[in-house]
Amino acid sequence: MQKKNTMTTFKSTFEKYNWDEIQSKIYASTSKQVEQALAKSKRDIDDFLALISPAAQPYLEEMAQLTHKLTKKRFGKTIQMYAPLYVSNECQNICTYCGFSLDNKIKRKTLMDFEIKLEVAALKEAGFDHVLLVAGEANYTVNINYFLNAIDVIKDQFSIISIEVQPLSQEEYERLHKAGVYSVLVYQETYHQDVYKKYHTKGKKSNFDFRLDTPDRIGKAGIHKIGLGVLLGLEDWRTDSFFNALHLDYLQKTYWQTKYSVSFPRLRPAEGTVPPNFIMDDRDLTQLICAYRLWNEDLEISISTRENENFRNNIIPIGTTSMSAGSKTNPGGYVVDPQSLEQFEISDERSALEIATLISNSGYEPVWKDWDKNFRRMS
Repeated sequence: MQKKNTMTTFKSTFEKYNWDEIQSKIYASTSKQVEQALAKSKRDIDDFLALISPAAQPYLEEMAQLTHKLTKKRFGKTIQMYAPLYVSNECQNICTYCGFSLDNKIKRKTLMDFEIKLEVAALKEAGFDHVLLVAGEANYTVNINYFLNAIDVIKDQFSIISIEVQPLSQEEYERLHKAGVYSVLVYQETYHQDVYKKYHTKGKKSNFDFRLDTPDRIGKAGIHKIGLGVLLGLEDWRTDSFFNALHLDYLQKTYWQTKYSVSFPRLRPAEGTVPPNFIMDDRDLTQLICAYRLWNEDLEISISTRENENFRNNIIPIGTTSMSAGSKTNPGGYVVDPQSLEQFEISDERSALEIATLISNSGYEPVWKDWDKNFRRMS
């Protein structure tokens, strides 16, 4: 277990920065600063700021070529395959952008053991060896005991188990680690503290600081990998992404034995939700992915089925290290209850086999588990 800096959290670093000042700095970046960042072999957070700025847009082709080279050098020509397994859409939070929000009058469902096994069988049939357990944030019904039981039900079927659930205590993360959880994903959604409450009006998620300190608790619990991200579209994507990178920078220096990944969830349509405040197009997202890779060679970069087919086809050689495929974002969505409400609409609905074939045809190897690069499900 990693014990360094146990008394401090990211909050102390976060408070040294002002949203408006960072936003102004990003939009005031110059082509000279971009060129200086691109000329470096090692880049820092200030270089990342320049590379996500509007001034970097004319350099996107050069950024993409450098990103391809760095990713190939560090990760080879492989793409990890994973699938989400939604176990519950019960939630006690009101979030204006989510289909699972408490104020949405929908049928709630939490999978029982036999239903989890049926969903697992479908994922295994598709070839998956890496599963991401996902649930709404219902602290009384879908809690640590439910997660530990679900992990016990599925642990013999998957080489890698990741989870994306409500923020937990350090002691609970330690229990998950002991139970076999490999990685934990937690998204701050937005680092704009002043408007965070506007999007999260009720429930435990409305506590900005508790969520902000969650990756520290995960790191102290010794979890192998931590996944971060912001919900792109809530606020200015450039400013939010700077703070997300700042968070990763702090975590990598504090919990240096841990691996890190970043995801790029763009707001997708969902039942009873508001449209995005800020639009991020495919070119913007490509720029952001390149900026992350150029800043951080070791960072794993995940692309989900939120993104459209064309974007996912083209982003494979540009920084990507993992992709979901054939995803369902509703509990029981694979076989048990295909009609239950989705958390958000999927954009790329192709099967796992189709995505694996696409990856292979792009000159890359689809990898079905993390540590054995030679494992091939497809014969």
